[in-house]
Amino acid sequence: MKDEDELVAPEILAKVKAWRDYVEAKLGFRNHWYPVLLSEEVEEGKPVTAKLCGENLLLNRIDGVVHCIRDRCLHRGVKFSHKTECHTKATITCWYHGYTYRWSDGLLTDVIAAPNTRIVDGKRHVRSFAVEEAKGLVFVFMGDRSDDLPPLSDDVPPGFLAEDNYVLSKRQLVASNWRHGVENGFDKTHIYIHRESRLINENDLVLPLGFAPSGMQSHEVVDGEEGPRGVVEVYGPHVIPAFEGKVEGETVLTVPSDTTGKKLVPGSISMWVPCALKVDPWPDPSTCQMEWYVPVDETTHMYIQTLGTRVATEEDKRNFRHEFNNRWAYYAFEEFNGPDIWAREAAEEGYADDNQWVDEALFEADENILVFRRLISKRNRGIQRPADLRA
Repeated sequence: MKDEDELVAPEILAKVKAWRDYVEAKLGFRNHWYPVLLSEEVEEGKPVTAKLCGENLLLNRIDGVVHCIRDRCLHRGVKFSHKTECHTKATITCWYHGYTYRWSDGLLTDVIAAPNTRIVDGKRHVRSFAVEEAKGLVFVFMGDRSDDLPPLSDDVPPGFLAEDNYVLSKRQLVASNWRHGVENGFDKTHIYIHRESRLINENDLVLPLGFAPSGMQSHEVVDGEEGPRGVVEVYGPHVIPAFEGKVEGETVLTVPSDTTGKKLVPGSISMWVPCALKVDPWPDPSTCQMEWYVPVDETTHMYIQTLGTRVATEEDKRNFRHEFNNRWAYYAFEEFNGPDIWAREAAEEGYADDNQWVDEALFEADENILVFRRLISKRNRGIQRPADLRA
C-alpha cells in the first residue's frame, strides 16, 4: 500500500534492491543540474515557465542574467504565471493580492495591497533555484541553494563544456517518464527500430540490426570523486553486429554489411548521471550528439537534443549552423530519432503500473543498462519526492 509520498509500491521496491533508488525516482533525482530551456527562449524581461522534477518554475532574464523561482505565491499558492506582473525590473508581483518578491533570491519585499503588513519581515522567501547557462542551454539546479553546489561540469557528459565545442540544440516534450528515454538511448539493440532510417543512406552509414556482446567486457564505469559519473559502452571488437535477422532458422531481414567507403560511427555510447546520453561520433565523424531526458513529471520528460562540433572561427560556426539547419535538424533529430520517441511512449504504457520493473525479461545486451541503474542508485544526490513539491 502506497502512502501519499510513495510513488512505487514497497513490494515492488523490495524486489529491485540493486537499483531501488532508480525505480523509485519517477520524478527524477534532487540536487542535480538539468537543462530546462534554450537560452534564446529566455528573453530579457520576459518571464517564461518551465517544469522540472514535478516543480513548476518561472524564469526571467535581468540584465543578461537568468533567474529562477518557484511558480507559486506563498500566500494562496496561485501561480504567478497566470497573470505575470513585474512592476520593477528586479521583482515579480502576485496578481492576486500584490505579494512581491525579488527574482534574485525570492525574498518577499512588499505586499502592494497592504503596505504596512508585518508579514514582510525580511525572512520569507519563495523558493529560488541556482541557474547556469552553457552552450546555449539554461541549466537549473533542482535542489536547495547553497555556497557549495556541485559544479555544472559534474552533471554533463565529458567534453560538453569544452571551449571549442560549438553546440546547436532542440527540445520537445515526450509523453513518457524520463527513464524510458535513458534506457532507449543507451540500448544496444534498439537500433532495430532504425533499420529503415533515411539517415543511413543520406550519410553513407553502416547500421546493423543490433549489437550482441562479443564476450569482451564492453562497458567501463566512470565513478570518481570529482567530475561526471557514467557508463561508457565501447563498440568495435567489443560487440558483434547483426546484419541478418532470422525467425526459426529462416532469414527474414537483411541490411547492408559492406563497410567499403562507409562512415563507421559511433565509436562509443555513454550515459551520464543524472540523465544525459553521449554518442561519439554521431551522426558524422565530425559531430557528437548529446541529449538529455529531463524529468518533467511522472509521465513526461523534456527531450533536449544537442549536436556539437569543434570550431576555431566564426566562419566554422556559420558553416555548421547552415549544415545543421539544412541537414542534421531533419535527418538526425527528426527522421532518425522520431522512432525513439514512439518507443519511449510505448514503454510508458508498459510500465504504467510499475510491475514491469519486476517482470521485464532482460538479456545479455541489456547489461550496460543494468550497470547504469546500479551506478545512479548508488551515486545520486537524493530522490525527488512529492513532499519536496509541498515544502
